[in-house]
Amino acid sequence: MVENQRNTTAKPQKATQTRNNRRTNNNNKEEIKAGATKKSAASAVKNSVSPKVKIIPLGGLLEIGKNMTAIQYEDEIIIIDCGLSFPDDDMFGIDKVIPDFSYLIENKRKVKGLIITHGHEDHIGAVPYLLKELNVPIYGTRFPLGLIENKMKEHKLKAVMHTVTAGKKFKIGKHFNIEPLRITHSIVDSVCLSITTPAGRIFHTGDFKIDYTPVDGDPIDFARLAQIGAEGVMLMMADSTNVLRPGYTSSERVVGRTLENIFRSSEKRIIIATFSSNVHRIQKIIDIAVLCNRKVAISGRSMVNVVDLAKELGYIKVPANILVDLNKTRNIPDKELVVITTGSQGEPMSALARMASSDHKSIKIKNGDMVILSSSPVPGNELTVANVVNQLIKKGAEVIYSDIADIHVSGHACQEELKLMHSLIRPKFFMPVHGEYRHLQTHAELAQTLGMSKKNIFLLTNGDCLNVSQKNAVKTENVTEAEGIMVDGLGVGDVGNIVLRDRRLLSESGLIILVAAVDRNAHKIASGPDIISRGFVYVRENEDLIDEARRLAEKILEECMEKKMKDWNGMKTAIREGLRKYIYSKTKRSPVILPIFLEV
Repeated sequence: MVENQRNTTAKPQKATQTRNNRRTNNNNKEEIKAGATKKSAASAVKNSVSPKVKIIPLGGLLEIGKNMTAIQYEDEIIIIDCGLSFPDDDMFGIDKVIPDFSYLIENKRKVKGLIITHGHEDHIGAVPYLLKELNVPIYGTRFPLGLIENKMKEHKLKAVMHTVTAGKKFKIGKHFNIEPLRITHSIVDSVCLSITTPAGRIFHTGDFKIDYTPVDGDPIDFARLAQIGAEGVMLMMADSTNVLRPGYTSSERVVGRTLENIFRSSEKRIIIATFSSNVHRIQKIIDIAVLCNRKVAISGRSMVNVVDLAKELGYIKVPANILVDLNKTRNIPDKELVVITTGSQGEPMSALARMASSDHKSIKIKNGDMVILSSSPVPGNELTVANVVNQLIKKGAEVIYSDIADIHVSGHACQEELKLMHSLIRPKFFMPVHGEYRHLQTHAELAQTLGMSKKNIFLLTNGDCLNVSQKNAVKTENVTEAEGIMVDGLGVGDVGNIVLRDRRLLSESGLIILVAAVDRNAHKIASGPDIISRGFVYVRENEDLIDEARRLAEKILEECMEKKMKDWNGMKTAIREGLRKYIYSKTKRSPVILPIFLEV
């Protein structure tokens, strides 16, 4: 009986335990299910975050030249172009300006390659300076790589170079698939770039114009551009240099026809200046010279180097016995000679400028010469070009330049050509490049007229970052504050705003140096003070002014001695302020005043 009761009692307990176990198991299943749901949700959130690529322009924005752009995805960076710009008028003594590489140097392990779109100096001129900081492989077509190789020899550098071909894809690192495409420009072997990344496709036009009748007979592959646009382009970066000009840029063939008419109608010696990089125009000049039974001489180091390289690579074809040594042209009749030279921008040390100033050792300008400037002045060079033209005319030469005849066409796209490029590529986001602010702003407005939303257009400055994904584009931090690094002789970056300010002051008002020997222990002047003027006034014609300034300086020094002043800086400041007030009151000028004290 007791046993039966125990069994009866045990059954309800076992049932209760079973129900509890089931409840626990159900709870565990629900927790596992809930955990899996959370994990799945987290995974979904993670998958919903679009990969982003970072665009970092390091040059070429709010300026003409110095073109350079970095593209970064995760731990990999590629660079597009590495150019220089020429100094502004207020950059006294500066030879060239290059981009600030500090961000790339800080992330040098991430940099996987440098891609060159074409061989102009504003796209390759700073390559040697970059290679001195980074050992980065270079990718480009044959002609720009040949130009870069010449630069490497000058700087005694070596680099790994990969020759690419327009239309053939290649890969850099794990994330960047690049397709270079032929584009027409004012230099051979120019390409635009279609860059595929995990975040989306980026299209960079490089410098371009749309020439339907290029002189080499190899036009742009519009079908492939349209196909890329149809496949989808996340971001386009496009050349803005000529966006202020309506219509179309003329074909290079127009220049050829004009030059041929000039050559056929002239019995004079012809000296023609053009950009050394414009291989197509050099070839056309040679072809016309052959038609007109003229010999051709080459003048200018860069012109000689480019012609030699272009001949070696097959971009220039010269019939036998046409090229003659410049030093042997005196025996050739004027009507049978053409001299192709550098100096179309009036550069002071160029071959044409030396001819104009009678400093050229082989060519002397004489009455009756015909000089052709087959170029347009780059903004800022108008005055130097005008000076050379005036010197040539004074020597009796007939000068033909772009204002007089169609002897130059631009290599950059005007508004209608830019519209065509936008219509073919149809990017989701757009970033205008290669231009001053007015160029970038006008290009942005042009994109809006084609239906692009203003919020999808980004005007950046050098050093800004643009994070781009398929969903959005956001301008973020600025990676560098420097506008550019100035190169002065062998010095790179050692001249800054303070040095330039001093140079500007010296150029505007000159320099006064005051020298005195001082015995600080005895508190007396041992010798002097003497005053030396450089660029301020001619001393012999202003002896009264200089003597009075010297007496004033002596008086100030004696007062400092009476006060037993031993602080050099305090004495210099007193002299500087006293002389500054006196000189300004007498001359209304503010020269740089440099006191020098010798202790005895």
